[in-house]
Amino acid sequence: NLPLRVFGIVANELLLSIPFFTLMGAILERSGLAEDLLEGFAQLFGGLPGGLAYAVIMVGAILGAITGTVAASVIAMGVIALPIMMRYGYSARLSTGVIAASGTITQVIPPSLVLIVLADQLGRSVGDMYLGALGPSLAQVAIFMLFIFVMSLIQPQSMPPLPPEARTLRGLALLKKVAAGVVPSLALIFIVLGTIFLGLATPTEAGAMGVVGAIGLAAAHRRLNWKMIREGMESTMNITVMVIFILIGATVFTLVFQGVDGGIWVEHLFLSVGADDPVTFLIVVNIMIFILAFFLDFFEIAFIVIPLLAPVAEKLGIDLIWFGVLICVNMQTSFMHPPFGFALFYLRGIAPKSIKSSEIYLGAIPWVGLQLLLVGILIFFPEIVT
Repeated sequence: NLPLRVFGIVANELLLSIPFFTLMGAILERSGLAEDLLEGFAQLFGGLPGGLAYAVIMVGAILGAITGTVAASVIAMGVIALPIMMRYGYSARLSTGVIAASGTITQVIPPSLVLIVLADQLGRSVGDMYLGALGPSLAQVAIFMLFIFVMSLIQPQSMPPLPPEARTLRGLALLKKVAAGVVPSLALIFIVLGTIFLGLATPTEAGAMGVVGAIGLAAAHRRLNWKMIREGMESTMNITVMVIFILIGATVFTLVFQGVDGGIWVEHLFLSVGADDPVTFLIVVNIMIFILAFFLDFFEIAFIVIPLLAPVAEKLGIDLIWFGVLICVNMQTSFMHPPFGFALFYLRGIAPKSIKSSEIYLGAIPWVGLQLLLVGILIFFPEIVT
């Protein structure tokens, strides 16, 4: 049975989309698109208190809708936006927090890798999972924007507007700059998401077209070279191999666990928790996954924990698309809190030494709270997904 399962993993065409989206993100990270987007939005919002933070959130959402990988978004924005924010007097906690959080929105916004993995584990179509995630991803962006607006009223000194001499673009020049970043982004979003939603392409085919689009964009910015392609393929290979080995390990674990009737035990345990009210089951599951996310990567949670919980959710009459998107929103936090907050590690790697690690960790706390707020909203208002 085990060899057949391992062969099934390696032959799974849906999981083939993971290396495509990873390679696309790696190429876009080096293509110059993030610079265009950030520069345009920084000039557009720069006159407002917290203007650079609004720009980072907007760019994080757009990059998320193109790349599907957290590392690409956080690193690209950290390298470009963090020095500018520090130069113009933004507090270190706010700057690092907003960059890390905006990068992790990528996990919820289609074409998120997490949603592909969850769709595979829950036995649902990726297109349906992506459609279900649209509402929550827009809600997450709105919550982040609202938080910056409230903080700009309470602590304007921590996020001053850009001085007039820094806002060099106005009128038609500003419009051209914003369009230079937004138009290629919308084209790529259509190539990837539009083709999936219209039923013209599978996620794997859309990922392949996205890679071609990213290479074209890099060529247009005159950044395309063999070094970039090689580095992108190396990082893609590392991530893909890691995912496959986690999945094979999880399969061995599940096989043994099911062999000793562990699945039945888990089912009885959670059915007794949510027997009267599915909402109680969802609250307990989300608390458990939030705690597990402190110690496990999202791939491990998706491959080991979700197959045990999905049958229980289905028996309780819970829509599995709603369940999957809810878990996905919760697993954003795994990137944002210690000890394995990868977004914080990426930031630490590129942030100047003058920013202490404690500032990066403390800066992430309010954003984890905002992500959990969305989990609560989705539990009580499933219509946002369904």
